[in-house]
Amino acid sequence: MSATMDDELWSTIGDPTRRRMLDLLLADGRGTATSLSEQLPVTRQAIAKHLAVLERAGLVHPTVAGREKLYHVDQAQLGVAVVQLGQVSHDWDARLQRIRRIAERIQREAETRDAAATSADPGEAAR
Repeated sequence: MSATMDDELWSTIGDPTRRRMLDLLLADGRGTATSLSEQLPVTRQAIAKHLAVLERAGLVHPTVAGREKLYHVDQAQLGVAVVQLGQVSHDWDARLQRIRRIAERIQREAETRDAAATSADPGEAAR
């Protein structure tokens, strides 16, 4: 792989609840643990823990708003994730193309062997 992958970033994004939280924060522009817990089947305390993980990974940043923290998505860090995902996609496309070429070569070789075997023993084909 040509790009360095940020394991903490991808571990953070790998959790479906955190991905949904990012979706909600992006859609609303910002949110609190309370507002997110109203939209997800997770307790406010669990949301707060997920937000702490997102913050450690640099994906969200809080601003104090009264008694709560108002979170917004860090577009630059999300951009890093998008670039890395693009690289992973490119790398896997290249791997799959290599596998396809190998499989096609194996199939051609098998067809060539079958054709050679059939032409070498005409009685075999009749059986």
